[in-house]
Amino acid sequence: MFKKYLIGLNIIATCIPGLCIAQSQPLKIWFNRPANQWEETLPLGNGRLGMMPDGGVKKETITLNDITLWSGAPQDANNYEAYKKLPQIRALLLAGKNADAQEIIDKDFICKGPGSAGVNYGCYQTMGNLNIAFEYSGADQKDIKYTNYHRELSINTAVAKCSYVVNGVTYKREYFTSFGDDISIIKLTADKPGKLNLSLTMDRPERFATTAQNNQLEMFGQLDNGIDGKGMRYLAKVKASLKGGSQSITANSLVIKNATEAIIYISAGTDYKQLNYNQKAADILTAAMKKPYDQEKQRHITNYQKLFNRVTVNLGGNYRDTIPTDLRLANFHKTPKADNALPVLYYQFGRYLSICSTRIGLLPPNLQGLWANQIATPWTGDYHLDINVQMNHWPVEVSNLSELNLPLAELVKGMVNNGEKTAKAYYNADGWVAHVITNIWGWTEPGEAASWGICKVGSGWLCDNLWQHYDFTNDKKYLADIYPVLKGSALFYSSMLINDPKTGWLVTSPSSSPENGFLMPDGSGRHASICMGPTIDNQIIRELFNNVITAGKVLGKDQAFCKTLQEKLKKLPPAGIIAKDGRIQEWLEDYTEIEPHHRCISHLYGLYPASLITPEATPALAEASKKTLEARGDDGPSFAIAYKIAWWARLHDGERAYKLFTDLIHPTLATNMNYGDGGGIYPNMLSAGPPFQIDGNFGATAALAEMLIQSHAGFIELLPSVPANWKQTGEVKGLRVRGNFTVDFKWQDGKITSYRVTSTQPRKVKMKINGVMKNVMAQKV
Repeated sequence: MFKKYLIGLNIIATCIPGLCIAQSQPLKIWFNRPANQWEETLPLGNGRLGMMPDGGVKKETITLNDITLWSGAPQDANNYEAYKKLPQIRALLLAGKNADAQEIIDKDFICKGPGSAGVNYGCYQTMGNLNIAFEYSGADQKDIKYTNYHRELSINTAVAKCSYVVNGVTYKREYFTSFGDDISIIKLTADKPGKLNLSLTMDRPERFATTAQNNQLEMFGQLDNGIDGKGMRYLAKVKASLKGGSQSITANSLVIKNATEAIIYISAGTDYKQLNYNQKAADILTAAMKKPYDQEKQRHITNYQKLFNRVTVNLGGNYRDTIPTDLRLANFHKTPKADNALPVLYYQFGRYLSICSTRIGLLPPNLQGLWANQIATPWTGDYHLDINVQMNHWPVEVSNLSELNLPLAELVKGMVNNGEKTAKAYYNADGWVAHVITNIWGWTEPGEAASWGICKVGSGWLCDNLWQHYDFTNDKKYLADIYPVLKGSALFYSSMLINDPKTGWLVTSPSSSPENGFLMPDGSGRHASICMGPTIDNQIIRELFNNVITAGKVLGKDQAFCKTLQEKLKKLPPAGIIAKDGRIQEWLEDYTEIEPHHRCISHLYGLYPASLITPEATPALAEASKKTLEARGDDGPSFAIAYKIAWWARLHDGERAYKLFTDLIHPTLATNMNYGDGGGIYPNMLSAGPPFQIDGNFGATAALAEMLIQSHAGFIELLPSVPANWKQTGEVKGLRVRGNFTVDFKWQDGKITSYRVTSTQPRKVKMKINGVMKNVMAQKV
């Protein structure tokens, strides 16, 4: 299995010709002090291993992660009697008794057991901490005085650094999670001989043991699977290479005395799909320690930059990197027009996080990407399917990291078998379905509460992400690989749709609009979430059917099934229904929502990420979308604000999109569980829900790209939604668009002055440049 890991690492490191572009300016996050809390530490990752150092002087805590470390285990929580309640539920919904239908669902139409609240479901967990305790000769050990402190993360190289002076000695540290030998490395140096004195220990909140022998420190354990306690096994091994000085061990620590340089190697693994994980970790450690440090570091940087350097962005204006990032964020929030380089840093940081949190052959980024410092991560650190995991992948195609979509495709393929059982158990339907949540074990059942758990377009929404990879690459081999997944999802919706006698439309029943509810129109004061045919269902199913029909034509298969889908498309509700107040209706009926400013605006899925609503083709729906956004308001958790940026970009309102970006960037240190307004950004630029939730980073990264280039409406448009302070001058290289094209362009005073379109399949493409539609011949690469 480890060989597969390395193969994946080499694949994503392959440079696409013509796309490896040197970055024009240094991109870094930096501070003049150690981190005071985890949300100020610096995130490093190589797609499998994560490391977050806090840069402490007396004691440093480095949080360790492995993308595969999960508690729980596979389970079957399907209620195989649930479908028997379906006729009663549907009859109540047809009679307008939604609240009564919801009571039945809460009792008989949810998952068996505690669902995501149970240990068997599992949770993404931190691997633990590497702790380094320092001693400084000639200094007061209780109150270490230090000067010239500097701590930074280079986005250009994926290397973190820390330096400071104690008692006349300059101490330096370098950290990276290697894209070369799949290991984490920390280099410690002192500029005077024999001044490094430290001890290393490892721990985690539970289920661990440590040993120290042969100058090696090891932590290992087994997580709870919710069955017999014998879940996933893990380990981390630590060894050091010294210049000068000596090293020794105690019962659970590695002690280094009087060294001038110490290179610490951390090799870690789990038994997720790898039974010989212990030996693999040992082999990685041995191989890495045989290589010179500079060679290891350069190989790491080279492999990382083969992905990262594919895109450069310059928005002109002032470059304000002369103050620490936390102060820079505060200044930007007050005067955003003074620092055009900060949106560039944020965008490239999003690309950095994508590269660092997933890898071909492994898992996609979860709710926290790769980085967690808890055993009970917020919302189990899983994959939420009603926006969150999809948002995690929105930036990868346009930002020229297309192969990073593939781990999600593998996760989805692993859900299909259980999804077929779920489709039969609850709907007596063909095909496969997933609801709102999933984990690495392939969960597809409804959640444990009707109000949020019964939404059934998680599988359809996932299929959009899978389709986007084909849409951007034109890779027919990939399309053939995912076609059974797309077809199976379409088969489910096709077989479970029912006729709504009021309208004659085919609709889902029961369903909900994530994660909002409405007042019953009967004046009873009761409220419900369960309904028929919410707008998001209609939009996702419409898009999915069209994509499967297109795929069938491209692959030359399933003509009869595609014809069936074409007929059902004619009977689906429209992509949007305009309510009497001018907004897009969230539900089939014009209900009054319980939360007018609810964080989710699921009924605008057709505007983004889909292309069912555009100002050009559907101007009335576009205008209704604006009114919908105005009514919902601009605030929310970070993921909601990020989504709103993308919507306003699609509506060609660059000023409003940028205003929302400045809202998103407001600094916070809050870590409370938030479902309403008040998102923001931590000093280390990770997204705050709060708490930390990485989809806000990824969603805003995608939205910033959407402000610069769009290709969803049947043509490529340059600068569709830029604010005034970006217009003066700028340049972009390496962005990708649908149809397997790469685009470079420059502008001055809001006008495109030059552009270049390339493709491995050169042909004419329609482009909108400075408001004029043109047919442009792409150059071959």
